[in-house]
Amino acid sequence: MYESYYGFKERPFQLSPDPRFFFASNHHQRAMSYLQYGLDQGEGFIVITGPIGTGKSTLARNLLNNIKDSKIVAAQLVTTKLNPQELLELVISEFNIQTNGNSKAELLQAIEKFLISLHQQGKKALLLVDEAQNLPLETVEELRMLSNFQLDNKPLIQSFLLGQEELKGIIQAPSMEQFRQRIIASAHLKPLTTEEVKEYINHRLQQAGCTKENVFSESAFEIIHAKTLGVPRKINIFVDRLLLFGFLEELSCIDDKAINEVAIEMEVELTGSINNNVLESNEPSQKQAIVNSPEKVENIKDVLREVEEILETSIKQKIKMARYVDKLLKHKNRLYAETNFDDKK
Repeated sequence: MYESYYGFKERPFQLSPDPRFFFASNHHQRAMSYLQYGLDQGEGFIVITGPIGTGKSTLARNLLNNIKDSKIVAAQLVTTKLNPQELLELVISEFNIQTNGNSKAELLQAIEKFLISLHQQGKKALLLVDEAQNLPLETVEELRMLSNFQLDNKPLIQSFLLGQEELKGIIQAPSMEQFRQRIIASAHLKPLTTEEVKEYINHRLQQAGCTKENVFSESAFEIIHAKTLGVPRKINIFVDRLLLFGFLEELSCIDDKAINEVAIEMEVELTGSINNNVLESNEPSQKQAIVNSPEKVENIKDVLREVEEILETSIKQKIKMARYVDKLLKHKNRLYAETNFDDKK
């Protein structure tokens, strides 16, 4: 799409976590330091929390990508609402552990045998549990029970938990006192500041091989921060659309006007990537409605105006998409013609 126009080797704002694009804000760097500290300690739980889209999964991928210790055998679980039995089955699967049965006792015996085998090789197991807020209390407790596997007074497995803010409530439950006592460090990720948004965007552009300078105007970053609230996932969605818009409009620099225009387009979409003001709900009137009252007529006019605006926006989007397809086809035809010309040489 817009990659060749801006000189990118790849799309810089993809949604899937990629450790190559990891950006270490102050909060992310602290969280990464705690994870590394946990690895060095070799015991206890590390807990990382943060709002949706603040980069917890990218943090986990970056940690796994940077583990250079061959003595650590790591596995990552992205959980749904697993019960304790299902958690053990997933651990068995991710570590490729052989088991002779499927009862809880047989699963635990197989896991313990595997962990002892690693210990005898001078290795240890690391379990990263992503989206841990989905785990019921009894399943989190099962993770604690796994940490009881020890040999020569050394734990055989270590677990790091990453999850949304609801994970705090789970861990703070009265019944989780024993689990809390095994947490050696915890960190909470926060959205990026305006300055960090600028650094984040420029970092990803550079990682993608950007050959153009000043793709965005200096004032653009403040608007992007306001529209996305500094949440990395929302930034990725919004900036990806901005780059597509810049390509369609053949902009050398994406400025405030372009950003606001794209924001207006996206306000009627369902991506949730743009910060809209929440409309206050109107309390239902206790008075009987008068159909022909001036207020009622004015309300109907307001509704019709809103419908008209939505239809107009939809038509504009379809026109832009048609222009995009036309431009993309022309671009493909030009590349095809150049390829054929080179082949004839």
